[in-house]
Amino acid sequence: MKKLVKKPAKKDEVAELKREMARLKRGSNMKIKGFESQVKSQTEEIERKGKEIERLKADLQRKDQVVEENKKDLSRLKKENSSKIKELESKVKEITEELGKKEENLQTLKKLLEQREADLNQQLASKDKEMESYKKGTEERIFQLEAKIKELEGKIGGPSATSI
Repeated sequence: MKKLVKKPAKKDEVAELKREMARLKRGSNMKIKGFESQVKSQTEEIERKGKEIERLKADLQRKDQVVEENKKDLSRLKKENSSKIKELESKVKEITEELGKKEENLQTLKKLLEQREADLNQQLASKDKEMESYKKGTEERIFQLEAKIKELEGKIGGPSATSI
């Protein structure tokens, strides 16, 4: 009987081991499925991030091209502006020189005008003196003539028809 007892104990042990093995197999299958799911989601995330990186790289390349074009445009504009500035500075210098010459001419003309005005004033003063002298001479002559008329009227004895 001991043999019979041993067999069922071994059978129970084997069954227990089989149940344990099945339980471990189910647990490991669940862990494997979890790992597979995790690996799949990480792979999808990596692919998504890879696509995002590729998109960002393409974006960066386009922006680098735009920056290079902008640098070229800026350089060209700087050259054009520098050329225009030099041209304008040259024109300003030329106009300033012309204005200086015109200012000198105006100063010369102003001095000539002042001299001419002084000469005319001197001539006018001279003419004024001459007229004053003529006026005095004329008034004196008129006075003398009036005195002579009165004297003659006194000799004639009455006012004449020519008295003033």
